Amino acid sequence: MLDDRKLAVLRAIVEDYVSTNEPVGSKALADRHNLGVSPATIRNDMAALEEQGYITQPHTSAGRVPTDKGYRLFVDRLSQIKPLSGAERRAIETFLAGAVDLDEIVMRTVRLLAQLTRQVAVVQYPSLTRSAVRHVEIVPIAERRVMLVLITNTGRVEQRVVDLPEAIADDRIANLRAVLNACLDGCGLSQVPETVADVPERLPPEDRPAAATILSVLLETLVERHEEKIAFAGTANLAAADFSVGLRDVLEALEEQVVLIRLLGETGGLSDITVRIGSENPYSGLRGTSIVAAGYGSGDRELARLGVLGPTRMDYPVTMGAVRAVARYVGQILAGS
Repeated sequence: MLDDRKLAVLRAIVEDYVSTNEPVGSKALADRHNLGVSPATIRNDMAALEEQGYITQPHTSAGRVPTDKGYRLFVDRLSQIKPLSGAERRAIETFLAGAVDLDEIVMRTVRLLAQLTRQVAVVQYPSLTRSAVRHVEIVPIAERRVMLVLITNTGRVEQRVVDLPEAIADDRIANLRAVLNACLDGCGLSQVPETVADVPERLPPEDRPAAATILSVLLETLVERHEEKIAFAGTANLAAADFSVGLRDVLEALEEQVVLIRLLGETGGLSDITVRIGSENPYSGLRGTSIVAAGYGSGDRELARLGVLGPTRMDYPVTMGAVRAVARYVGQILAGS
């Protein structure tokens, strides 16, 4: 265990290194921080921190830089999430509130997060496995053709044109729509197949062929759209970053959607922020990066995750504050959509 003075020295080293990108020496710490001790005492503390693996000397200069272990202690015990200013919060709310559908919400979110953090932003679309039916609409568009529209509680809208086996009157379409919504409202998408299995039996015999055709297309739509989707932005921010591993490895990892989904982490509580630092990442090409991620959703239910990826030398309090705030606003928008 480190005493309070050594923890203060470590905090100062992390903050200075993040700010300057230069190894930090004892004299600089004494000059820039009110640590209340002499440079000689700071040197002793730095030696102890180095011995325990929290900082390291990159070359023969007197300066030290944090290790992954040092960043981890900083994130866990020394940092405080920096809240956004009132102006920043209003700007986020205004920018995201202008989105008209789920795709635009995701694209605005990923661009905004990249701008706020100056890192690579990653946003996972709400997973269909965690979505539920909000409404099913069946719209006649020709004598034997209807438009099937499935709207989920996460804002996803799927629509398909269905060719019916025979013409069906509008009032019979309305009855089929009412029966479908009565049994599917609030139903999780993974439960839809078993939930609609007996729907044709609830209808008059003459309407069952049309119902079977519509249900077949509905179930096909769920299967086809079951894949996870992800969006990212801000790769240009990597050009200004310093990586202990090659930039090519980082870019290749970003192209692998499965990798990004795993990096964002498993489902957790909406208030949880996950920080993976350097060697904590399971992919060797990302050992020089950190990932800050959080879940977003409505109520107390997480629907998906978002986050940022950047070098381990990042401003963790600011990044964590931005990720948390954006996740909260996205959840509010989806809950009200």
